[in-house]
Amino acid sequence: MTSRHLIDPELAAGLAGFPPFEELTADTLPQMREMMSGLARVQIEETPQDGVSFTEEFVPGSAGGPDVRVLTYRPANAREPLPVFLHIHGGGLVLGSPEIRHASSIHIARRFECLVVSVDYRLAPETRYPGAIEDCYAALSWLHEGAAALAIDRNRIIIGGESAGAGLAAALAILARDRGRIPVAYQLLIYPMLDDRTCVTGDHPHVGHFVWTQANNRFGWSSYLGHPPGGECAAAYAAASRCDNLAGLPPAFIAAGSLDLFLEEDIDYARRLIRAGVPAELHIYPGAFHAFDLIADAGVSKAFRRDWQNAVEKAFGS
Repeated sequence: MTSRHLIDPELAAGLAGFPPFEELTADTLPQMREMMSGLARVQIEETPQDGVSFTEEFVPGSAGGPDVRVLTYRPANAREPLPVFLHIHGGGLVLGSPEIRHASSIHIARRFECLVVSVDYRLAPETRYPGAIEDCYAALSWLHEGAAALAIDRNRIIIGGESAGAGLAAALAILARDRGRIPVAYQLLIYPMLDDRTCVTGDHPHVGHFVWTQANNRFGWSSYLGHPPGGECAAAYAAASRCDNLAGLPPAFIAAGSLDLFLEEDIDYARRLIRAGVPAELHIYPGAFHAFDLIADAGVSKAFRRDWQNAVEKAFGS
């Protein structure tokens, strides 16, 4: 069964121009990584910085791990101390780099007068869990401990990302809560990849047919966990939906398309956050597939941008 007839007409028109996304396997992974690297290079070459300084840093890793590469985006002439958006890129836990959201990082830094820090976490299958989440925690620790030198407000740190990056952000919120050392002000979860069990229990007939499929999801989770997904051994810091206690987490914004493979796990996570007393804002965009917002001119994409920008403004206290 296909859900093509359910796609928003404006998104359907743009789907043909979407970056090709083949089924992920060990054989196709190098090719897909190179394709995404090429898209990132184009962004860096073609995106004006417009008053935003862009630098590369290497921060100390967690628990004896390697240093972690981060990209920082700082707006010129903004009032300090700056709020912070700690960004975690998508790519199914096996693809991507901070550069794939270079243009949006510049936009966010300028639009909200905040420091954007984007984490180049280690990818699977070369590095399995907990490598990626510990890299993200190392970046969060660097921000918190170096707040004065970085001229940032450690009490206004938002964490977030897209897809697998949003899933890592959700897990990072749980990890930061449990370690009890670093406060997180807000979590911005854009079509988050939260639950490995979707690989074996997902039976919704209309989701996951475009961009990020069930087969790709299975490959991503298997690569990250080091075993078949959906079993009993995944940890809450690996898959946030596995966490039994969501109380005490920072407020959350969650967005997904109605045709996204992650639809039901995202709805369920929002429901559980609300039941745990966590303020959570959930948006479902009809006729939208995974990563639909890359078709920027569609009306549904414009509505999505309005919604998440409003959430960030509230989180920063603007």
